[in-house]
Amino acid sequence: MSDLPATVDILEEGPREGFQIEPGPIATADKIALIDALSATGLKRIQVASFVSPKLVPGWADAEDVVAGFTPRPGVDYVALWLNPKGLDRVLRFRDRLAITGSISISASEAFSKRNLNRDQAGQLEAMRTSIAAHRAQGVAVTRISVMAAFGCNFQGDVTVPQAVSALAGAMALAEETGSSIDRIVLADSMGWANPGHVERLVGAVRERWPEPRLTLHLHDTRGLGIANAHAGLRMGVSAFDAAVGGLGGCPFAAHPGAPGNIATEELVLLCEELGIRTGVDLEALLEAGALAERIVGHRLPSALLRGGGLAPLRQQAAVG
Repeated sequence: MSDLPATVDILEEGPREGFQIEPGPIATADKIALIDALSATGLKRIQVASFVSPKLVPGWADAEDVVAGFTPRPGVDYVALWLNPKGLDRVLRFRDRLAITGSISISASEAFSKRNLNRDQAGQLEAMRTSIAAHRAQGVAVTRISVMAAFGCNFQGDVTVPQAVSALAGAMALAEETGSSIDRIVLADSMGWANPGHVERLVGAVRERWPEPRLTLHLHDTRGLGIANAHAGLRMGVSAFDAAVGGLGGCPFAAHPGAPGNIATEELVLLCEELGIRTGVDLEALLEAGALAERIVGHRLPSALLRGGGLAPLRQQAAVG
């Protein structure tokens, strides 16, 4: 199948997912500077903070200060991550600055569920039931389901399409039972196991069974297949992706230290531009934001486009050709 979308929406996760894994502390002012730089690129959705336990994730002990400090830009939705009712309470203090909708998640891998969540899939479904009730009590609708380790798992191995669909089916049944209207399904390649064929098969199976919710792909570049997998998703008509500027961050569950994290936003934007797909993103401004991110973290980021000197070499080659 080849059904390229006309436009693509990107959730920029660099500030949240990227900074929390850095070994050294990132200054609050630097986090705010990157968020404001990304806001000026044309990106319409940016994940700006993680409202989780400062003991478990000390890199986001300043979540409130970051959210209070960035300059909101009209037309941009700023979102945050939270994992429990306490986190939700913290997020709700910023209703005027954040776009707040609830989500629940299930792992397609039992091994990953036990290691990451300390419970099996059945236990996670019960935890999600409690989470939905907590959101409803605060007037927050749960509209999104994420399937973690949807393509494979370092602790289990390959995850088959039927296994991923089965995990999603359990979460969808719970959503229906609790009166939650799901309009988004996120298929997450949490540890970078996906390949283009697997992406096509899983996207096709999910869309066939649940045609109404919009699909988002959350892809990691652990094995260097991230952009190839994004291309496979685009060919299947997927029009929403998570990405991180510069490839900021890394996968804490990767088999080797230093493995890349999310696909780099600028590489995804370039791919879309080359295919004639609109993103609304100024690629030059995005590359400047990526260079800022490198200065903030103090080391090179995985993005091939940043390492290759940006757009100038590409344009020079095009001119010669």
